[in-house]
Amino acid sequence: MFVASAYAQSADAVDETHSETGVAGEAGHEAGFPPFDAATFPSQLLWLAITFGLFYLFLKKVVLPRIGSILEVRRDRIAQDLDQAARMKEEADAAVAAYEQELAEARKRAGSIAQEARDEAKADAEAERRQVEKSLEEKLATAESRIAEIKKTALGDVSTIAAETAETIVAELVGAKVDKATLDSAVKRAEG
Repeated sequence: MFVASAYAQSADAVDETHSETGVAGEAGHEAGFPPFDAATFPSQLLWLAITFGLFYLFLKKVVLPRIGSILEVRRDRIAQDLDQAARMKEEADAAVAAYEQELAEARKRAGSIAQEARDEAKADAEAERRQVEKSLEEKLATAESRIAEIKKTALGDVSTIAAETAETIVAELVGAKVDKATLDSAVKRAEG
C-alpha cells in the first residue's frame, strides 16, 4: 500500500508550536500541505493515472452507450413527430380551406337573407307608417273639431265674462252699479 511519509505521524514530534498559527510542528522543518510535498508526487501521479483510466473505461463502456441510445431514440421520436406534424398541418390546411369556403357561402346567404329581411321590414314599416298616419289624421281631425267647439263655446262665454268683469271694474272704480243692458251693448261694440 502506498502511504506517503508525510501522512505518517512521527513519535519524535516536538511540542513546539508555530508562533503565527499556533500549530505544532515536526522537528527540523515546518509541516506543509501534503499534496504540495514533492516527496509524494510519484504516488499522486500513479493514483491519478489509475483513477483517470478507470473513469475513462466507465465512460466508454457504460455512460457513452447509454447516451448514444438515448440520442438515437430521441432522434427517431423527433423524426416521427415531424412526420406527424407535417400530416397534421396538411389536414389543418385542408380544413381551413373548407372552412373558408363554407364561411364565404354562409356570408353570401346571410347577405341575401339580411337584404330580404331589410326589404320586408321596410315594407312592413311603410305599411305601419301609413296606418299610423291615417290614424293620426283621423285623431287630428277629431281634435280640430273639438277645438273648434271649445273655441266656439269659449268665445260665447267671453262676452258674458267680459260683461261681468266690466261690471266689477266699474263698480270698483266709480263705486256705482251700471245697468246690465248698457254693459252688454258696450261689450258688443268692443268685440265688433
